[in-house]
Amino acid sequence: MTSMRWLRFTRNGTSGFGTLDSDTVRVHRGELFGTNEPTGEAIPLAEIAWDTPCAPTKMVGLLNNFHAALKKSGKAVPGDPLFFLKAPNTFCAHGAVIPPPRSFPGRVLYEGELGVVIGKTGRDIPLDAVSDYIFGYTCVNDITAFDLLEATPDYAQWTRAKGFDGFGPFGPVIATGIAPAALTVRTIVNGRERQSYPVSDMVFSPAQLVSLISRDLTLVAGDVITCGTSLGVGPLKPGNTVEVVIDGIGTLGNRYGE
Repeated sequence: MTSMRWLRFTRNGTSGFGTLDSDTVRVHRGELFGTNEPTGEAIPLAEIAWDTPCAPTKMVGLLNNFHAALKKSGKAVPGDPLFFLKAPNTFCAHGAVIPPPRSFPGRVLYEGELGVVIGKTGRDIPLDAVSDYIFGYTCVNDITAFDLLEATPDYAQWTRAKGFDGFGPFGPVIATGIAPAALTVRTIVNGRERQSYPVSDMVFSPAQLVSLISRDLTLVAGDVITCGTSLGVGPLKPGNTVEVVIDGIGTLGNRYGE
């Protein structure tokens, strides 16, 4: 597949999609995950508002999927992918403000991650057919209200801790035609690099994740699998800016709180 960077946008109250070409959007018509063609219209990037680059039915998030983080924590390498779901209320576009939870005053953490975007609906996807189902890759910030996870001793609150409004920023684009194993994920908070780790350190590769997760639930075109994070996770405070940078994809930037 040719390397391209796809985005969705709003301009003058009208939604559209296209490809990013330097500081210009090449507008397309049709379906992002179907048949489409360029319209010939080119819009300066400065004239658009970013939308999330697709509209998932769900985001599938991974935990304990990096060898370096597992080694530091002393946890065993999982035999199967360990995952949770994020609902559409969490989705947040590049440039948007992430609202702090109104009902929770504790620590909120950033987690820079690689996201796999599904391009075709599938179930029980064989590993050797996964490339037919992956549309491309994006940047994700899997934000977590960390102190909630074990706030109740007899119930780990994964859904609530991961599920506040705006806690799933992703974008700004979906990059096609790139090799994920060669990528490095970096997270920058207030201009200071806090995470830098190789995708190649994953326990389960993006292709393996798609195949294995599809045994348990149907993956729908536009869904995002966010591959887990590694060392360097830390807290966000209101007013912080946080960027997830993956060369070959782009920079997802958001402000947390006021």
